Order: sequence, then structure tokens, then C-alpha cells
Amino acid sequence: MPKPDPRAERLTRREREIMNAVFALGNRASAEEIRARLASAPGDSAVRVMLTRLEKKGFLKHRQEGLRYLYTATISPSSARRQALRRYLETFFGGSAKQMMTALVSEAHWTEEELHALKAEIDRVRKERRKEL
Repeated sequence: MPKPDPRAERLTRREREIMNAVFALGNRASAEEIRARLASAPGDSAVRVMLTRLEKKGFLKHRQEGLRYLYTATISPSSARRQALRRYLETFFGGSAKQMMTALVSEAHWTEEELHALKAEIDRVRKERRKEL
């Protein structure tokens, strides 16, 4: 049976929180360690059910070490960030990166140094794109 493609699945808020906990714990964590990092932590059995669900969705895998299971992510933190950002972009900005960036730049309180760093990054990307043409 082929493994589900994690990119095709959507995660609930709690599932994302669990994935964040796994990453924060060095991508090797027991159910107890994960549960300890959750806000308003559910019961032990509820966490184990969610871990099993994340395994079925293809986001986690486990191996047994003694009497406990250790969970690791099947995707990298950067891949998980990209997926979450894509969903956020779709949900709040209709998929428009321009609208999102405009909102971020205009609504945050940026220092001159931070604005300069943002401009430098934009200039760097422009320069790279010109080289590609």
C-alpha cells in the first residue's frame, strides 16, 4: 500500500502543534515529551490517537525503544513551514503573496535596520532573477 503524500493532507491546529513539538524536541520524541509541550494538553490517550493519525497521514513515523515509541517527522521543518505558509496565504490572502507582504510591511512596526534588510533581500532576489533571464 503506497504511503500517503503528506503535502496532500491538511493538518488541524492541534496536529500542527504536535508537529512543532516534534521539531522543537530535535525530531525524536516520545508521546509524553510531546504532550508536555502542548498548550492545554489533552489526555495521554488523546495524544496517542493524534500521533497515530499523523502517522496514517504520513507526517510521522515511530520506532520502538524499550517500552516507548519515539516519533520522528517524515518531512523537514522547512518543508512543513512552506506548507503552513502556503495554507496561510490561501486562507487569509486568497493566494496573493503580494497582498500578504504588503500587509506585513505596512502593519508591523519595523526599525530602519529591518526595513533596510528587507529591501536588501528584495534587491538580491531581483539580481538573481536578472541573471536567470
